[in-house]
Amino acid sequence: MPAQLAVLAKVVDLNGFSAAARALGVPKASVSRAITDLERALGMRVLERTTRRLSLTAAGRIVYPHASRLAQEAEAVLTQVARLREPLARPLRIGADSTYGRVLLTPLVPRFLESFPRVPLEVVLGAGGLDSCDVALCTSAPDRPGVAERMLGAPPAVLCAAVAYLSERGTPTRPEDLAGHDLLAPEGNGPELKLLLTRGAQRAEVRLSPKLTVNDPAVLHAATAAGLGIGLLPEFLCRQGLATGKLRAVLSQWSLPPAMPLRAVYAEILGADPRVQQFVDFIAANIVPALARA
Repeated sequence: MPAQLAVLAKVVDLNGFSAAARALGVPKASVSRAITDLERALGMRVLERTTRRLSLTAAGRIVYPHASRLAQEAEAVLTQVARLREPLARPLRIGADSTYGRVLLTPLVPRFLESFPRVPLEVVLGAGGLDSCDVALCTSAPDRPGVAERMLGAPPAVLCAAVAYLSERGTPTRPEDLAGHDLLAPEGNGPELKLLLTRGAQRAEVRLSPKLTVNDPAVLHAATAAGLGIGLLPEFLCRQGLATGKLRAVLSQWSLPPAMPLRAVYAEILGADPRVQQFVDFIAANIVPALARA
């Protein structure tokens, strides 16, 4: 039945038996037979056929989403297997979130190429999931079977602000002072952010409504450096600003939960490609010092 479901998805997506047959590279009769076999197995029709159009029956509307997902997964597997058949001279395609890629991955690329001169790389920052890349560095793994991941680490988080902002609004000395400030925070916390801070045995929980939430740490850093508020940021993004005095740490004696962890994800089937393991092992070994607090 899986093969028949994949045929159903192709017929619906291309709105016709002939188009599906061309896409699948089989005779039209084979497509028609697959749909007939599927309907016989289900005991009901999934397609209403007229001379002008096709439409899904009530049963077809239930079956189609599963058929479509199965077809997508089958195509993904075929793509991944095809990569294994390609010559090893093909560049290993690496995708990364733009901020993590630019700050953390970029310095490691020359070192990897020096260590593995026979493994050329093709690096794409800001785009490129597993459908187009062999390995992706990201903060969340795709929710689908057949995906392997390697946890690389979670960078420490800090609160910091531009000197000009703190000069105008004052510097918080206690966690509860944050309520009187503009907070700039990562996306995903909802309209209210529950911020947990610790200092030794002390614990403080502060509920705040951020002035800005954004899913790109680079934008969050730029807003913080521009003096728009106190930013909740991965520590590695703030090092230069803190070292040069453009940014100042806020409540530095208190610790925060780490920022979102960084992962290396790749299709399980590509674990058979030694270049994938070489790259993932190298990144895991060398990115940890960059993630650790300076």
